[in-house]
Amino acid sequence: MSPVINIGFISIHIYSICILIGIIVAFNLIICESKKHGFDEEEIENLLFYVIIFGIIGARLYYCLFNFDYYMLNPINILKVWEGGLAIHGGIIGGIISTIIYSRKKNINVILVLDFMVIGLICAQAIGRWGNFFNGEAHGPVTTLGYLNSLHLPKTIIKGMYIDGNYYIPTFLYESIWCFLGFIIMIILKNRKFMKEGYLTGFYLVWYGFERFFIESLRTDSLMLGSFRVAQIVSVIMVIIGLGIWLFSYLKLPKYNVEKRSGDND
Repeated sequence: MSPVINIGFISIHIYSICILIGIIVAFNLIICESKKHGFDEEEIENLLFYVIIFGIIGARLYYCLFNFDYYMLNPINILKVWEGGLAIHGGIIGGIISTIIYSRKKNINVILVLDFMVIGLICAQAIGRWGNFFNGEAHGPVTTLGYLNSLHLPKTIIKGMYIDGNYYIPTFLYESIWCFLGFIIMIILKNRKFMKEGYLTGFYLVWYGFERFFIESLRTDSLMLGSFRVAQIVSVIMVIIGLGIWLFSYLKLPKYNVEKRSGDND
């Protein structure tokens, strides 16, 4: 399966299309949720502009940092984002830093902002993983056609997992499904009466960190720090921070009051 669509003299990378679709979906979800909490739409749109820019920059720099030897010799290739090479952990770090800076500057509730942003983020991740599929990356080890057939996968996915003469385990699909399931759970949880500010942020960090730790052990293209997989280290940190946010939220933060905030904004 070609990762590029050729339209005359224009070549469009399907990877880029998947990332763009994820961003658009996340943008609209976040705007929708922010309105329910009484935030000014223009203010959140401005925030998302910075989050998207610095999220992409963070994702690219993170990836390049752990492939430093290659990019030091080929610095111009740092700009070739369309060829792949975006690390989600770097994007999360860049997005969180820009959100904290913007929120403090505008004196808005950063924990609450993060709560509705992670809803859009995890949905975007579920979509974006399909860009890895079209690029033939982010897969697991070599497997057999029989094993893939036993998973009852669509033939298109099985065909896409045949790369350079071998079949591979579709870890991109596992992560996409896990992120989508997390998105559904968050949509259900966000309107529960017991929800407090910070719960969704903590849930996201634990949910994604837990999954990525185990999926990373199957990946064949892991970024390494010595003999350790970087994503596994970061995933453990995410889970610890997520649990810490849950505890802090339970002890210190108020419950959601969506109806009141939405009403005040009318």
